[in-house]
Amino acid sequence: MIALPLTSDRLEFDSYSDAVESYTSRGWTDGLPIIPPTPDRVRAFLERAGLSPAEILGAEPTKARVITAEKAAVNAVMAGCLPEHFIVVVEAVRAMAEPKFNLHAVSVSTMGAAILAVVNGPIAVELGMNSGVSVFGPGNRANATIGRAIRLIQINATGAVPGELDKATLGHAGKYTWCIAEAEAVSPWEPLHVERGFSASDSTVSIFAGISPIQSGASGETPESVLGSLGDALKVTGTGQQELVVILSPETLGHISAAGWSKHQVKSYLYEVSKGGTGSGVVDGPDGVTVVVAGGAAGGATAIVPLWGGGSNSQSVTRAIETP
Repeated sequence: MIALPLTSDRLEFDSYSDAVESYTSRGWTDGLPIIPPTPDRVRAFLERAGLSPAEILGAEPTKARVITAEKAAVNAVMAGCLPEHFIVVVEAVRAMAEPKFNLHAVSVSTMGAAILAVVNGPIAVELGMNSGVSVFGPGNRANATIGRAIRLIQINATGAVPGELDKATLGHAGKYTWCIAEAEAVSPWEPLHVERGFSASDSTVSIFAGISPIQSGASGETPESVLGSLGDALKVTGTGQQELVVILSPETLGHISAAGWSKHQVKSYLYEVSKGGTGSGVVDGPDGVTVVVAGGAAGGATAIVPLWGGGSNSQSVTRAIETP
């Protein structure tokens, strides 16, 4: 007999498959099978994070939905997380609940944004997170399940069920799971969290309300050539962006760093490229370009992640991850 979960109403099932089918039929999943959130599993997650079940992590005020630690833990178990992954999920939830992220609007928009989580610092190494080959793809448990937990929490704790509260016209695959680590070890620059005022020894999670990424193949071996090839992709995002995210692969970074360019020079050049001779850049200035280093060592691919509302209606949030 499987009993689910702790302080919430409990459901009992005769088998694992019965639990999975029931959760799916009730609309509590993303369409994929889940791990049943039994009381023992949920308790292990809460204990690992040092949280009580009723502790409030945040709220979605428009629908008056409160996200408790237990609700987050239930969904993290369902997503396939390990207990040690949960502290990342907790801080991602707290980031989601910050007013400037505008969670309700992001969740109900027809543009179909997904939450991109970028993890920095020692925790990414401790959890064995992927920052390299196929960084946006499958294969790494921490990346896949942390990102999936974030989405399941949106569905079950805030009511963002597709076709109900979630009104995405198209959506994109990031709405299943979208979580990466930055490849700090291969970058000569300060990583994202240090750029945002944290120390290198801090662990953080940054969240962005991302639209579908636009991948571009960089050509040439100079900073101007590899970054110049992003011009058309940048223009696709439209003008008036407050922030957009650029993912630079290690091969692309190698050509840039060999010339001694700083991250600020990259941002400034991309800003100029985005003008395209019109005098109006895609972003308001160089600081509107957020650069993250990630991806496999072979191939000059880069990606641009436009943000919902141009990064002004929903602003990115970075939070420290505290180990209990």
